[in-house]
Amino acid sequence: MKITVAKSAGLCFGVNRAINIVEELLDEGKKVCTLGPIIHNPQKVQEFEKRGVTIAETPEDVDKDSVLVIRAHGIPESTEEKIKSMNLEYRDATCPFVKKIHNIVLQHSKVCDIILIAGNKNHPEVQGIIGHCSSECYTFSDSNDLERVLEENPFLCEKSVCVVAQTTFDMSEWKKSLEKLKKLCTNVKIYDTICNATAVRQSEAEILASQSDLMLVIGGKHSSNTNKLYNICKSKCKETYLIETADELPKSALKKACRAGVTAGASTPASIIKEVLQTMTEEIKEEMKKVEEGEENFKELFEQSESNRTDNTDGKVKGIVSSVTPAEVIVEVVGRKQTGIVKLEDFTNDPNAKLEDLVKVGDELELKIMKTDDQAGTMLLSKRIIDSQKGWNEIVKAQEEKSVMTGVVTDVVKGGVIAVTNGVRVFIPKSLATAKRDADLEELLKKEVSFQIIETTPQRRRAVGSVRAVLNEERRKKADEFWASAEVGKKYNGVVKSLTSYGAFVDIGGIDGMVHISELSWNRIKHPSEVVNVGDEIEVYIKALDAEKGKISLGYKKAEDNPWEILKTQYPVGTVCEVEIVGLTPFGAFASILPHIDGLIHVSQISEERVENPQDVLSVGQKVTVKITAIDFDKKRISLSMRAVNEPAAEDAE
Repeated sequence: MKITVAKSAGLCFGVNRAINIVEELLDEGKKVCTLGPIIHNPQKVQEFEKRGVTIAETPEDVDKDSVLVIRAHGIPESTEEKIKSMNLEYRDATCPFVKKIHNIVLQHSKVCDIILIAGNKNHPEVQGIIGHCSSECYTFSDSNDLERVLEENPFLCEKSVCVVAQTTFDMSEWKKSLEKLKKLCTNVKIYDTICNATAVRQSEAEILASQSDLMLVIGGKHSSNTNKLYNICKSKCKETYLIETADELPKSALKKACRAGVTAGASTPASIIKEVLQTMTEEIKEEMKKVEEGEENFKELFEQSESNRTDNTDGKVKGIVSSVTPAEVIVEVVGRKQTGIVKLEDFTNDPNAKLEDLVKVGDELELKIMKTDDQAGTMLLSKRIIDSQKGWNEIVKAQEEKSVMTGVVTDVVKGGVIAVTNGVRVFIPKSLATAKRDADLEELLKKEVSFQIIETTPQRRRAVGSVRAVLNEERRKKADEFWASAEVGKKYNGVVKSLTSYGAFVDIGGIDGMVHISELSWNRIKHPSEVVNVGDEIEVYIKALDAEKGKISLGYKKAEDNPWEILKTQYPVGTVCEVEIVGLTPFGAFASILPHIDGLIHVSQISEERVENPQDVLSVGQKVTVKITAIDFDKKRISLSMRAVNEPAAEDAE
């Protein structure tokens, strides 16, 4: 088993500070009393009790000769006033982060802001925060509870509201709650008071749980932050256990696990974490010892049973296939009188395989003896074990040489897929099975994949592979090949990978380039989807390269598609053509010759007769015949004439 301990596991700054204050007072010979348990860890509380530390529920319960320690959770302002009025000697161990929340709600209460607190209203820390509010105050335990509070008190959405959070509040629920508040409340001041150590601990625990098949959360069962850790881990790992000491270790679950993750609440001392890890290590060693003893006993018994056979070679035999059925292969064992039987599950690791596709009559196989029945004259044999041993050697070699292996995905399991290569099952985690983390693993089922071996456990013959490592290496090689030959103007056949408002990203052979929206069409477009769609195969060319930043600018529109080029070749000066009036001005009319190319019919060129206003003769949408009299390609201007169309006829008449 591989054990991974979260870096953030254990005492947080505030709790550690409170414990140190108590220990310093005890070392000075002081009599110590804490206002409530100093931390939510019964083992540490018991340890302090043995050293004479007492627990008081109220200031009135404190002995006059004791030094009172206010715990990290903090207390209401009224309780602090009471302590001062009784002239009790005390040390304030309130966490500085909690003190900050007290100051925030105190200031906003003075200006009559309504206070909203995200947290468990019965928790000592939240009770202390509430005790510093002089204005209206409401609490909510999660985003759903916030909805209830807002529904029951609709006036909150229009009032000035100050929002704070318990330092150990669930980060994901906090984000959900803020989204709702920002939508519903018109005047809300938000203070993100969740302790950074809490956010890191929760995030780290979530990642570790998703990578483990056993998760241990160490801490007091009444600790708020420890219970939040447990719930987060449980959502990612079914086999999650909340324990207070090493005595509560789930030993049966330990035996089955391959990867164990360990985290601990903010009130869990390092000594308890260390004890749990030592006990886990001892359990694993004991289990391995039993396995090794069992293997030795089996080996000894097997050798004794085979000691009289001169033709036996480590339990291996050769067999000639005599018949094949969907469920088993029958072989004639070389040098033996028995008939050999190899069942499907003993032939291959692939449950979907068909024996008739894997073997044929007459094939010679190397097999492992599983069981003999002398009376029936049969032997139960296994090809899978032989293949597995050979395959495992290949696995180890591949890891050492960092070579690429191939296998067929036979199962989609929790957290990843199983690929079989050379008779060995290789686990590929979901995060390493595809190029994208959110890809559907079902699409890999029964398909051949290439992967690298990144981890092996010889004792359990367990291997972990990575498809992504191969894909990344292939992508890197393609990128190197691309940059070695890339040059401006070079053409590529690419595939559109994604669209944005400003352009399209195109895969041009293992590397992506971008076609800006202005390069997609000669016409003005509002979105790239007007020209291309994801998955389209298009021809592009390189417009610009930036090797340092790895940026590639691509072009898509072709020069021959330029409407001005079409105009030059198909509509030279002197061409007579039909156009559509698209606009009218006092000095003439604009007419469309080609899409997005307009020409001007000056008022003097509309008719032989004098025209005062073009609108008297023409209308938008009307089609007329004109002659192109001039083109200025630099200024993109075209002159048209309706009068000039009739000029040749007038000359003939004359």
